[in-house]
Amino acid sequence: IQVHNVINDAVDLLEFRDRVIKASLNYGYLVVSTSLQCYVFSTKNWNTPLIFDLKEGTVSLILQAERHFLLVDGGGLYLYSYEGRLISSPKYPGMRTDILNAQTVSLSNDTLAVKDKADEKVIYIFEALSGKPLGDGKPLTHKTEIVEIALDQKGLTSERKIAFIDKNRDLFITSVKRFGKEQKIVKIGTMVQSLAWNDTSNILCGIQDSRFTVWYYPNAVYVDKDLLPKTLYEKDASEFSQNPQVVSFVGNQVTIRRADGSLVHLHVSPYPAILHGHGSASRWQDGLRLCRFVKDQTLWACLAAMAVANKDMTTAEIAYAALGEIDKVQFINSIKDLPSKESRLAHMLLFSGNTQEAETLLLQSGLVYQAIQVNINLYNWERALDLAVKHRTHVDTVLAYRQKFLEDFGKKETNQRFLQYAEGVSV
Repeated sequence: IQVHNVINDAVDLLEFRDRVIKASLNYGYLVVSTSLQCYVFSTKNWNTPLIFDLKEGTVSLILQAERHFLLVDGGGLYLYSYEGRLISSPKYPGMRTDILNAQTVSLSNDTLAVKDKADEKVIYIFEALSGKPLGDGKPLTHKTEIVEIALDQKGLTSERKIAFIDKNRDLFITSVKRFGKEQKIVKIGTMVQSLAWNDTSNILCGIQDSRFTVWYYPNAVYVDKDLLPKTLYEKDASEFSQNPQVVSFVGNQVTIRRADGSLVHLHVSPYPAILHGHGSASRWQDGLRLCRFVKDQTLWACLAAMAVANKDMTTAEIAYAALGEIDKVQFINSIKDLPSKESRLAHMLLFSGNTQEAETLLLQSGLVYQAIQVNINLYNWERALDLAVKHRTHVDTVLAYRQKFLEDFGKKETNQRFLQYAEGVSV
């Protein structure tokens, strides 16, 4: 293998005892497998590789993450640290390793995801360090066959996301951690042919129909759905001819392989990645300064979503004001004036559309009236009445609001339950 340093034109020739089968260069390490051994070179020093023996010399895939790498051979999946220590060897029923490729396996610092071959709607998700299935051990199941999967690389383990493309070429995103409740699988793109996560921040790029698209903050879909279209960057991709594949997305450079095998490099704006850095370190003032300097609506939209996700109301208010979303600014203002921490949290959940969680939080905190009021505001009349009757409080309030609602629209009460309770209660 010849290694050429493009910065200072130094050239190193690496010679091996046996034939080289696979090689992968990423995160400052070159991992090479020959028919008998695996070599790990650090890019800082090409002279002393770390060498260990392989059980089978049939390595078909090498995947690298920042902290470790995965070798796939005929016998199984093996996760090694860059010091050459075997970390884990995940297994799942009906494992066929000979057909796994970079589209159907994905690795991040703490998680490994593998698409099942027997049932193509299923993705097995493992903890990298123990090799055990994640959470309750149930795999992730989708309604149609899955074609390509990718895990994001940065951030906390509890917020790890997986993006996948299904047979209809729709792009979905969902959380890897599933605590009992079913985490929503949300569709964020259509006609997507290929995708890749950035190596340093959770930015996703893909080829979508005839456009190259970058999702600067895919998590926005869980925070405020209306913001997602505003956090996109799109560019015409007709220059890549038919069926281009995204090879890698490193820093602010995307490498795309065209159908004829040639590589094309694209640059994306460096600012969203800087903003991700500020957001993950909770440096909101720096984030605001950056947005004011760049004066770009997509950045403001990313900042608004990040601030809401991290419950920073002041920053969110400024960002929404910059986007001209006055209704949201007013709602955030009303949240700030709420007396208790629990009710503020619950209204933040409402803001992101998680009504069920908001109601549960209010009931757990003993704020029954607020839980009833939330349902009245959303016109969930049945649920409001259920809560009032169950907790034996404010039945008359619910009936009064219902009566006023019907009067405003000039309608008569037809719901049996409301009629039944109205008889015994004077409003």
